Amino acid sequence: MASGAVAAIAVFFIGFVVSNPTIGIPALNIGLALAASTADYLYASRVGKFVVWADILRSLHLRGDERVLDVGCGRGAVLLMVAKLLPRGRAGGVDLWRTTDQSGNALEATRRNADLEDVADRVELDTADMRALRFPDETYDLVVSSLAIHNIPDSVGRAKAIDEAVRVLRRGGRIVIVDINATREYQARFRERGLVEVHLRSLGPRLWFGGPWVAASLVEARKPA
Repeated sequence: MASGAVAAIAVFFIGFVVSNPTIGIPALNIGLALAASTADYLYASRVGKFVVWADILRSLHLRGDERVLDVGCGRGAVLLMVAKLLPRGRAGGVDLWRTTDQSGNALEATRRNADLEDVADRVELDTADMRALRFPDETYDLVVSSLAIHNIPDSVGRAKAIDEAVRVLRRGGRIVIVDINATREYQARFRERGLVEVHLRSLGPRLWFGGPWVAASLVEARKPA
């Protein structure tokens, strides 16, 4: 809905400027910038994140028998991509299913999507706060999270989410987070928790949610064996 509102504003603004040429070039530039930001957001949301995550998952060279957890899985965009790579494994998804975080976010919606993608037999869903996961220590071979942890408004809460992801990760396992705004926090927390091979990198224009000033980055690390 937010992208639709921005698009409507951009179209109105450009039309208004064209109809009132005395307003001048600066105002037209603002309208064009709004339109470009909307295009970036729509591409990142509908195409870019799937392309980026396909590349990420391919680079992990999964065997197919792992247990993987998606923290803040939402309607299952990444969760179901992972599940397709686990014919002998399990893909777990955790969320609070709040529509303020993602439109249409609901447990039943994710279950339906798993059925539609024919992976329901290997998907496990849990309603839980990512700051207090209900899994035993070292349960998962891989933990992923896509554009979710930043929804926690305070740095203390985000640190708890990172700590929980590290706790449920098996020794030798990897954690991969794609997010906006707080990725340097995650990088620092990984190091504080003793993880190794900690890397942070930009994901480029494919994940610009309104231009380079709202860009997603990838943070990854490994838990020592």
